[in-house]
Amino acid sequence: MDQSAQPYLDPEATPVGHSGTRVEIHERQAWAVSGWFGVLVIAACIAATVLLAQHKEVAVASGVIVLACVVLGSLVIVQPGQTKVVRFFGSYVGTVRRTGLAWILPLSDRKEVSTRVRNFETNHLKVNDADGNPVEIASIVVWQVADTSRALYAVDDYLNFVRVQAESALRHVATRHPYDDPAESGLSLRGSTDIVAGELAEEMAQRVAIAGLEIVEVRISHLAYASEIAQAMLRRQQANAVVAARSRIVDGAVGMVELALDRLRERDIVDLDEERKAAMVSNLMVVLCSDQPASPVVNTGTLYS
Repeated sequence: MDQSAQPYLDPEATPVGHSGTRVEIHERQAWAVSGWFGVLVIAACIAATVLLAQHKEVAVASGVIVLACVVLGSLVIVQPGQTKVVRFFGSYVGTVRRTGLAWILPLSDRKEVSTRVRNFETNHLKVNDADGNPVEIASIVVWQVADTSRALYAVDDYLNFVRVQAESALRHVATRHPYDDPAESGLSLRGSTDIVAGELAEEMAQRVAIAGLEIVEVRISHLAYASEIAQAMLRRQQANAVVAARSRIVDGAVGMVELALDRLRERDIVDLDEERKAAMVSNLMVVLCSDQPASPVVNTGTLYS
């Protein structure tokens, strides 16, 4: 076989996944001073321009005006809950988080990134649970930007990124658990909502960390069987409820019969042999377990006639 036809395998190749991605940018504080110093510089430039104009120093006055315009262009206003990501000729300089009027590096451009807490609801997704049953599920995701530089430069669109990753994590977590667990022996989507929401939040946080985003909270907002099996599952749930109710009724009836026999024996009201006990137990079980009211029958004979 021709060795040149074999694919080249790099022994130092990084693995597939987030551990293999190379994002070398991290948020840092940009150079910024109080914007009122810039205002004072602009005021000084205006005063100098007036004086130079009086002395007919037009060239110098023009330079002072250009300086004032450069300083004016480097003033930014940062609102509470907002940041300014500063870039100087394509290079990331830093992020301004201090609110108010700020004087940043001249001739740089800036982009506003909100660090406020946001939330959204995912689409109603149709997935198969651990038992293979199709279910519809949706969640509410509360998140915020933690690293502004990664949010802008590590991913193409961090708003779309967090939505797509949230739905992907929701699908993955929903397939690991059954919708319902009648035996209550493990986790289920319906019976362990808080635990499932915790797993979902942890997985979402791992997926969006590369973009400098943080997950504050995740809650299941919609959970139901898919429409094509909803009626069948409803009948199954009703059957389980009937069986559970019947089981409890039988347990109570057995206890009541046992109590009646013990009371009769303790007070020595009547002497019952095994056949009479069996007849009494049968009658009491029918009365106690029946869905319809019992119709009493007066027996004028004996069990032996």
